[in-house]
Amino acid sequence: MAEDLLARARQGDARSIARLITRVENGGEQAREVLMSLPGSRARIIGITGAPGAGKSTTTSALVQAWRRRHERVAVLAVDPSSPFTGGALLGDRIRMQQHATDPGVYIRSMASRGHLGGLAAATPQVVRVLEAVGFDAVIIETVGVGQSEVEIAATADTSVVLVAPGMGDAVQAAKAGILEIGDVFAVNKADREGADATARELRHMIELGVHGQWKPPVVTTIASTGEGIEGLVDAIDAHGRWLVSSGQDRQRRLHRIRQEIVALVLGSVRERILAQGADLDRLSVEVFEGRCDPFTAATALVPRS
Repeated sequence: MAEDLLARARQGDARSIARLITRVENGGEQAREVLMSLPGSRARIIGITGAPGAGKSTTTSALVQAWRRRHERVAVLAVDPSSPFTGGALLGDRIRMQQHATDPGVYIRSMASRGHLGGLAAATPQVVRVLEAVGFDAVIIETVGVGQSEVEIAATADTSVVLVAPGMGDAVQAAKAGILEIGDVFAVNKADREGADATARELRHMIELGVHGQWKPPVVTTIASTGEGIEGLVDAIDAHGRWLVSSGQDRQRRLHRIRQEIVALVLGSVRERILAQGADLDRLSVEVFEGRCDPFTAATALVPRS
Protein backbone atom coordinates (compact mmCIF):
# COMPACT_ATOMS: atom_id res chain seq x y z
CA MET A 1 0.00 0.00 0.00
CA ALA A 2 1.12 3.54 -0.75
CA GLU A 3 0.48 4.61 2.86
CA ASP A 4 2.91 1.98 4.18
CA LEU A 5 5.59 3.02 1.70
CA LEU A 6 5.04 6.66 2.58
CA ALA A 7 5.38 5.97 6.32
CA ARG A 8 8.70 4.19 5.80
CA ALA A 9 9.89 6.86 3.39
CA ARG A 10 9.19 9.60 5.95
CA GLN A 11 11.47 7.72 8.34
CA GLY A 12 14.29 8.04 5.80
CA ASP A 13 14.10 4.62 4.15
CA ALA A 14 15.72 5.23 0.73
CA ARG A 15 14.29 2.06 -0.79
CA SER A 16 10.74 3.14 0.03
CA ILE A 17 11.38 6.58 -1.45
CA ALA A 18 12.66 4.93 -4.62
CA ARG A 19 9.61 2.68 -4.87
CA LEU A 20 7.24 5.63 -4.48
CA ILE A 21 9.04 7.55 -7.22
CA THR A 22 9.05 4.53 -9.53
CA ARG A 23 5.28 4.17 -9.15
CA VAL A 24 4.83 7.84 -9.99
CA GLU A 25 7.13 7.59 -13.02
CA ASN A 26 5.28 4.54 -14.34
CA GLY A 27 1.96 6.38 -14.24
CA GLY A 28 -1.45 4.74 -14.19
CA GLU A 29 -3.46 3.76 -11.14
CA GLN A 30 -0.37 3.16 -8.98
CA ALA A 31 0.74 6.75 -9.57
CA ARG A 32 -2.76 8.00 -8.77
CA GLU A 33 -2.78 6.02 -5.50
CA VAL A 34 0.57 7.47 -4.44
CA LEU A 35 -0.32 11.07 -5.30
CA MET A 36 -3.68 10.88 -3.53
CA SER A 37 -1.99 9.62 -0.35
CA LEU A 38 0.57 12.44 -0.13
CA PRO A 39 0.14 15.07 2.60
CA GLY A 40 0.53 18.72 1.69
CA SER A 41 4.16 19.62 2.36
CA ARG A 42 6.56 22.31 1.20
CA ALA A 43 10.23 22.30 0.30
CA ARG A 44 12.44 24.80 -1.50
CA ILE A 45 12.68 23.76 -5.14
CA ILE A 46 15.94 24.89 -6.75
CA GLY A 47 16.50 24.45 -10.49
CA ILE A 48 20.06 24.19 -11.82
CA THR A 49 20.37 24.76 -15.54
CA GLY A 50 22.91 25.84 -18.11
CA ALA A 51 24.84 24.64 -21.11
CA PRO A 52 26.70 21.32 -21.04
CA GLY A 53 30.13 21.72 -19.49
CA ALA A 54 29.15 24.61 -17.22
CA GLY A 55 29.63 22.42 -14.14
CA LYS A 56 26.03 21.73 -13.13
CA SER A 57 26.77 18.44 -11.35
CA THR A 58 29.77 19.84 -9.48
CA THR A 59 27.77 22.91 -8.43
CA THR A 60 24.86 20.73 -7.34
CA SER A 61 27.19 18.62 -5.21
CA ALA A 62 28.67 21.76 -3.62
CA LEU A 63 25.19 23.12 -2.84
CA VAL A 64 24.26 19.80 -1.22
CA GLN A 65 27.32 20.09 1.02
CA ALA A 66 26.41 23.67 1.98
CA TRP A 67 22.85 22.77 2.95
CA ARG A 68 23.96 19.65 4.79
CA ARG A 69 26.18 21.85 6.94
CA ARG A 70 22.91 23.49 7.99
CA HIS A 71 21.56 20.01 8.81
CA GLU A 72 18.92 20.24 6.08
CA ARG A 73 17.74 17.15 4.22
CA VAL A 74 18.40 17.50 0.51
CA ALA A 75 17.08 15.58 -2.50
CA VAL A 76 18.56 15.80 -5.97
CA LEU A 77 16.73 14.98 -9.19
CA ALA A 78 19.34 14.66 -11.91
CA VAL A 79 17.48 14.58 -15.21
CA ASP A 80 19.74 12.73 -17.64
CA PRO A 81 19.44 12.42 -21.40
CA SER A 82 17.79 9.15 -22.32
CA SER A 83 19.78 6.24 -23.64
CA PRO A 84 18.92 5.85 -27.34
CA PHE A 85 18.73 2.08 -26.80
CA THR A 86 16.88 1.61 -23.52
CA GLY A 87 15.16 4.95 -22.90
CA GLY A 88 16.68 4.99 -19.41
CA ALA A 89 18.82 7.66 -17.79
CA LEU A 90 22.52 7.52 -18.55
CA LEU A 91 23.26 8.12 -14.84
CA GLY A 92 26.25 10.39 -15.45
CA ASP A 93 25.23 12.91 -12.80
CA ARG A 94 24.59 10.24 -10.21
CA ILE A 95 28.08 8.82 -10.72
CA ARG A 96 29.64 12.26 -10.21
CA MET A 97 27.81 12.74 -6.87
CA GLN A 98 28.83 9.49 -5.21
CA GLN A 99 30.46 11.36 -2.31
CA HIS A 100 26.95 11.83 -0.87
CA ALA A 101 25.91 8.20 -1.33
CA THR A 102 26.40 7.24 2.32
CA ASP A 103 24.74 10.36 3.76
CA PRO A 104 21.23 9.45 5.03
CA GLY A 105 20.25 13.12 4.75
CA VAL A 106 20.78 13.12 0.98
CA TYR A 107 18.74 11.33 -1.66
CA ILE A 108 19.84 11.33 -5.31
CA ARG A 109 17.67 10.12 -8.16
CA SER A 110 18.45 10.08 -11.87
CA MET A 111 15.47 10.44 -14.18
CA ALA A 112 15.39 9.87 -17.93
CA SER A 113 14.05 12.75 -19.99
CA ARG A 114 12.79 10.14 -22.52
CA GLY A 115 12.65 12.72 -25.25
CA HIS A 116 10.51 15.11 -23.21
CA LEU A 117 11.31 18.68 -24.25
CA GLY A 118 12.04 21.44 -21.77
CA GLY A 119 15.05 19.82 -20.12
CA LEU A 120 12.95 17.87 -17.61
CA ALA A 121 11.25 14.50 -17.44
CA ALA A 122 7.47 14.44 -17.81
CA ALA A 123 6.94 13.10 -14.26
CA THR A 124 9.20 15.69 -12.57
CA PRO A 125 6.37 17.68 -10.87
CA GLN A 126 4.89 14.52 -9.34
CA VAL A 127 8.29 13.26 -8.18
CA VAL A 128 8.90 16.62 -6.53
CA ARG A 129 5.60 16.18 -4.67
CA VAL A 130 6.81 12.83 -3.35
CA LEU A 131 10.11 14.31 -2.14
CA GLU A 132 8.32 17.19 -0.42
CA ALA A 133 5.91 14.80 1.27
CA VAL A 134 8.66 12.58 2.71
CA GLY A 135 10.27 15.52 4.47
CA PHE A 136 13.10 16.95 2.40
CA ASP A 137 13.90 20.60 3.12
CA ALA A 138 15.33 21.32 -0.31
CA VAL A 139 14.93 19.64 -3.69
CA ILE A 140 17.49 20.41 -6.38
CA ILE A 141 16.47 19.71 -9.97
CA GLU A 142 19.43 19.49 -12.31
CA THR A 143 18.40 19.59 -15.96
CA VAL A 144 19.97 17.85 -18.91
CA GLY A 145 21.62 20.97 -20.30
CA VAL A 146 19.99 21.21 -23.70
CA GLY A 147 20.11 24.97 -24.17
CA GLN A 148 17.06 26.63 -25.66
CA SER A 149 14.50 24.04 -24.50
CA GLU A 150 15.31 24.38 -20.79
CA VAL A 151 12.72 27.09 -20.11
CA GLU A 152 10.49 24.49 -18.41
CA ILE A 153 12.65 24.65 -15.30
CA ALA A 154 11.37 28.19 -14.65
CA ALA A 155 7.83 26.85 -14.27
CA THR A 156 8.91 24.02 -11.95
CA ALA A 157 11.41 25.59 -9.53
CA ASP A 158 10.98 28.31 -6.91
CA THR A 159 14.44 29.62 -7.79
CA SER A 160 16.16 28.95 -11.12
CA VAL A 161 19.96 29.11 -11.08
CA VAL A 162 21.60 29.51 -14.48
CA LEU A 163 25.24 28.47 -14.76
CA VAL A 164 27.47 30.05 -17.38
CA ALA A 165 31.05 29.09 -18.19
CA PRO A 166 33.67 31.83 -18.78
CA GLY A 167 33.84 33.32 -22.24
CA MET A 168 31.90 36.07 -23.97
CA GLY A 169 30.41 33.59 -26.41
CA ASP A 170 28.62 31.77 -23.59
CA ALA A 171 26.98 34.96 -22.36
CA VAL A 172 25.82 35.86 -25.84
CA GLN A 173 24.46 32.34 -26.36
CA ALA A 174 22.64 32.60 -23.05
CA ALA A 175 20.90 35.74 -24.25
CA LYS A 176 19.99 34.15 -27.58
CA ALA A 177 18.60 31.06 -25.89
CA GLY A 178 16.28 33.09 -23.68
CA ILE A 179 18.14 31.93 -20.58
CA LEU A 180 18.24 35.51 -19.27
CA GLU A 181 14.46 35.44 -19.02
CA ILE A 182 14.29 32.35 -16.81
CA GLY A 183 17.20 32.92 -14.42
CA ASP A 184 16.60 34.16 -10.88
CA VAL A 185 20.28 33.80 -10.01
CA PHE A 186 23.25 33.60 -12.38
CA ALA A 187 26.54 31.95 -11.53
CA VAL A 188 29.69 32.21 -13.62
CA ASN A 189 31.28 28.92 -12.69
CA LYS A 190 34.92 27.92 -13.23
CA ALA A 191 35.78 31.48 -12.28
CA ASP A 192 39.49 30.62 -12.11
CA ARG A 193 39.51 30.47 -15.90
CA GLU A 194 40.42 33.41 -18.11
CA GLY A 195 37.46 35.56 -19.08
CA ALA A 196 35.32 34.87 -16.00
CA ASP A 197 35.23 38.51 -14.84
CA ALA A 198 34.40 39.70 -18.35
CA THR A 199 31.57 37.16 -18.61
CA ALA A 200 30.14 38.30 -15.26
CA ARG A 201 30.26 41.95 -16.37
CA GLU A 202 28.57 41.11 -19.67
CA LEU A 203 25.79 39.21 -17.88
CA ARG A 204 25.19 42.08 -15.47
CA HIS A 205 25.01 44.48 -18.41
CA MET A 206 22.51 42.27 -20.24
CA ILE A 207 20.39 41.95 -17.10
CA GLU A 208 20.36 45.74 -16.64
CA LEU A 209 19.13 46.16 -20.20
CA GLY A 210 16.59 43.38 -20.24
CA VAL A 211 15.09 42.92 -16.76
CA HIS A 212 12.11 45.08 -15.84
CA GLY A 213 10.62 43.21 -12.90
CA GLN A 214 10.96 43.87 -9.18
CA TRP A 215 13.67 41.24 -8.77
CA LYS A 216 17.03 41.90 -10.43
CA PRO A 217 18.92 38.61 -10.76
CA PRO A 218 22.33 38.75 -9.09
CA VAL A 219 25.45 37.44 -10.81
CA VAL A 220 27.92 35.54 -8.63
CA THR A 221 31.19 33.84 -9.47
CA THR A 222 32.01 30.33 -8.27
CA ILE A 223 34.64 27.63 -8.49
CA ALA A 224 32.42 24.69 -7.61
CA SER A 225 35.24 22.17 -7.72
CA THR A 226 36.89 23.86 -4.72
CA GLY A 227 33.77 25.29 -3.09
CA GLU A 228 34.87 28.87 -3.63
CA GLY A 229 31.90 31.24 -4.00
CA ILE A 230 29.31 28.58 -3.11
CA GLU A 231 28.29 30.36 0.11
CA GLY A 232 27.68 33.48 -1.97
CA LEU A 233 25.51 31.44 -4.31
CA VAL A 234 23.57 30.02 -1.35
CA ASP A 235 23.06 33.56 -0.01
CA ALA A 236 21.71 34.68 -3.38
CA ILE A 237 19.30 31.73 -3.50
CA ASP A 238 18.15 32.50 0.05
CA ALA A 239 17.66 36.18 -0.82
CA HIS A 240 15.48 35.25 -3.77
CA GLY A 241 13.44 32.93 -1.56
CA ARG A 242 12.81 35.74 0.93
CA TRP A 243 11.81 38.08 -1.91
CA LEU A 244 9.33 35.51 -3.23
CA VAL A 245 7.57 35.42 0.13
CA SER A 246 7.62 39.19 0.77
CA SER A 247 6.39 40.04 -2.74
CA GLY A 248 3.68 37.38 -2.89
CA GLN A 249 5.34 35.79 -5.92
CA ASP A 250 5.81 32.56 -3.97
CA ARG A 251 2.05 31.97 -4.03
CA GLN A 252 1.77 32.99 -7.68
CA ARG A 253 4.56 30.64 -8.77
CA ARG A 254 3.10 27.74 -6.83
CA LEU A 255 -0.36 28.32 -8.30
CA HIS A 256 1.09 28.52 -11.81
CA ARG A 257 3.03 25.32 -11.19
CA ILE A 258 -0.09 23.47 -10.00
CA ARG A 259 -2.05 24.76 -13.00
CA GLN A 260 0.61 23.48 -15.39
CA GLU A 261 0.74 20.15 -13.56
CA ILE A 262 -3.03 19.69 -13.87
CA VAL A 263 -2.93 20.53 -17.58
CA ALA A 264 -0.05 18.08 -18.13
CA LEU A 265 -1.94 15.30 -16.35
CA VAL A 266 -5.05 15.95 -18.44
CA LEU A 267 -3.04 15.94 -21.66
CA GLY A 268 -1.32 12.72 -20.61
CA SER A 269 -4.68 11.09 -19.91
CA VAL A 270 -6.04 12.17 -23.29
CA ARG A 271 -2.91 10.88 -25.03
CA GLU A 272 -3.31 7.48 -23.37
CA ARG A 273 -6.94 7.27 -24.50
CA ILE A 274 -6.00 8.16 -28.06
CA LEU A 275 -3.18 5.61 -28.22
CA ALA A 276 -5.58 2.99 -26.85
CA GLN A 277 -7.66 3.51 -30.01
CA GLY A 278 -4.89 1.99 -32.10
CA ALA A 279 -7.06 0.61 -34.89
CA ASP A 280 -9.01 3.85 -35.33
CA LEU A 281 -5.81 5.89 -35.22
CA ASP A 282 -4.23 3.70 -37.91
CA ARG A 283 -7.35 3.92 -40.10
CA LEU A 284 -7.56 7.70 -39.82
CA SER A 285 -3.83 8.02 -40.52
CA VAL A 286 -4.30 6.13 -43.78
CA GLU A 287 -7.29 8.31 -44.70
CA VAL A 288 -5.27 11.48 -44.10
CA PHE A 289 -2.35 10.05 -46.08
CA GLU A 290 -4.63 9.21 -49.02
CA GLY A 291 -6.28 12.62 -48.94
CA ARG A 292 -9.73 11.34 -47.98
CA CYS A 293 -9.62 13.19 -44.65
CA ASP A 294 -7.79 16.13 -43.10
CA PRO A 295 -5.87 15.99 -39.78
CA PHE A 296 -8.33 18.27 -37.97
CA THR A 297 -11.31 16.09 -38.85
CA ALA A 298 -9.34 12.99 -37.84
CA ALA A 299 -8.42 14.53 -34.50
CA THR A 300 -12.06 15.47 -33.81
CA ALA A 301 -13.11 11.91 -34.61
CA LEU A 302 -10.73 10.58 -31.95
CA VAL A 303 -11.49 13.27 -29.37
CA PRO A 304 -14.95 14.69 -30.06
CA ARG A 305 -15.51 18.28 -29.00
CA SER A 306 -17.99 18.70 -26.18
